[in-house]
Amino acid sequence: MTTDAPEPNDLIHQALRLKIMAALSAAREDGPTDFNRLKALVAATDGNLSTHLSTLENAGYLSIDKDFVGKKPRTRIAISKAGLAAFREHMRYLREIIEASES
Repeated sequence: MTTDAPEPNDLIHQALRLKIMAALSAAREDGPTDFNRLKALVAATDGNLSTHLSTLENAGYLSIDKDFVGKKPRTRIAISKAGLAAFREHMRYLREIIEASES
């Protein structure tokens, strides 16, 4: 094994957090993703998504902005530079596992 072999990211590896990071990574060029849109994309409940978003936010992997549109609250989420780097490194780790299994 080489010294630059990617390491697993246990924080991202959890299935729902992996889906969240993938969705936010894919949407990053479009700006922050609305909470309800993200919830639909990753098939999560409000509470479950909120819990995982807090975990990722505390790690510095995403930012959560809350404001109001009229009198209605709005929550938008965006992947951070650190989050994108961590996600890409974890994807590299997963690709190595897949490629090794195909050998």
